[in-house]
Amino acid sequence: MTFSVVYNFFFFFFQAEDGIRDAQESRGLGDVYKRQVSTQSTGDQLNVLMALSRIAHHTLGSRIATRALSTTIPFQESAFTTHECDGPSATSMDVSKEEMMKWYREMFAIRRMEIASDTMYKQRQIRGFCHLYDGQEAVAVGMESATTQEDHYVTAYRDHAHQYVRGDSIKRIMAELTGRITGCSKGKGGSMHMYKVDSNFYGGNGIVGAQIPIGAGLALAIKYKKTENACAFGLYGDGASNQGQFFEALNMAALWKLPFIALCENNNFAMGTSTARHAAMDEFYKRGNTCAVPGLRVDGMDMLAVKEATAWAKEYVTSGNGPLVMEMMTYRYHGHSMSDPGITYRSRDDVNEVRKTRDPIELHKQRLIEYGFAEKDEIKALEKDVRAEVQEAMEFALSSAEPPMEELYSDIYDPEGYKACGNKIRAVELQDSPTVMA
Repeated sequence: MTFSVVYNFFFFFFQAEDGIRDAQESRGLGDVYKRQVSTQSTGDQLNVLMALSRIAHHTLGSRIATRALSTTIPFQESAFTTHECDGPSATSMDVSKEEMMKWYREMFAIRRMEIASDTMYKQRQIRGFCHLYDGQEAVAVGMESATTQEDHYVTAYRDHAHQYVRGDSIKRIMAELTGRITGCSKGKGGSMHMYKVDSNFYGGNGIVGAQIPIGAGLALAIKYKKTENACAFGLYGDGASNQGQFFEALNMAALWKLPFIALCENNNFAMGTSTARHAAMDEFYKRGNTCAVPGLRVDGMDMLAVKEATAWAKEYVTSGNGPLVMEMMTYRYHGHSMSDPGITYRSRDDVNEVRKTRDPIELHKQRLIEYGFAEKDEIKALEKDVRAEVQEAMEFALSSAEPPMEELYSDIYDPEGYKACGNKIRAVELQDSPTVMA
């Protein structure tokens, strides 16, 4: 048996099984064989070959077993920037295939759901305000992967993704968007007012910044009830960072050391004005300076970095340190809402550049392939399955009934509490006011 045959055996065996890096390793085994057998008899050469084959089999088997359990993936460069705190010290994360595929599916499902919403809005099947989340998927999925149902969330009106990751179905979300009784708010909330109390998601809120003090109130409830290892997130955009209620709520949260995370999803353009034009100081993670609240800025396009940062932040605020300001650096592909074309304050080239170089889903897909979690065909099959799920949800929504007329009067007041005033819900004219349904 010639040296070249053995050398190529090791090289192609590893190349076929486990990629170029293993093929390079196999060259090393071939070199060992060359050195060991150069002066030995044929029988001794075969013994060395068998020994090295066992090493090759053990090495390959160990690597496959390790990949089945966990693989270490480094974060993107400059994933975390801290202000008056230590912040996460990790530069990488150990993850399994099951986790990585689950997170990819969730992000891809959000993307397809928002694309479907765009289509249905343009067909006038969705009416009213509609704010889409595509481009920001890593924030919602990364946060949820580091928290539990005991943690409380409240956000602004860009809320479809958070409703989904908190455990709701695409069917119920699409039904709500189209105003159907099968929706998560019985068709009465629409895009901006989704809600899932059994998951401690207190919804989208239509008033800019109004959810921030609500989030602080949720944190107060957690502390008052002594709920262990739980915190509250108040999510808002870069535009809402200038709201006075942000500073008022943060002051009270700091004064009472509440387990509260004020989290800014900085997608760069507020309602249509860049941060450079609307904020005198646009390092929003430092906005807690006035109340001695530390801050953490995160690469919001890297789902793994978001997970790591959220886990660290939760540990910080639930350890009695008081609140924290987080800033997720992300990007929205659509305009502020469906009424905003999104290209009057930026160019299509700007958006396309982000899609090409920073897209959170593409980054995650690259990691799936590069680290051997999945082949392209497996990813395509997953994507096909998600597309079918979204299509089914669209059909479900459009085939569902609209809310019946009596829903106009439900979920407003407790009828028993209003008997003293004749069970009336005040309309423009008192005589036109309907009676509360008993």
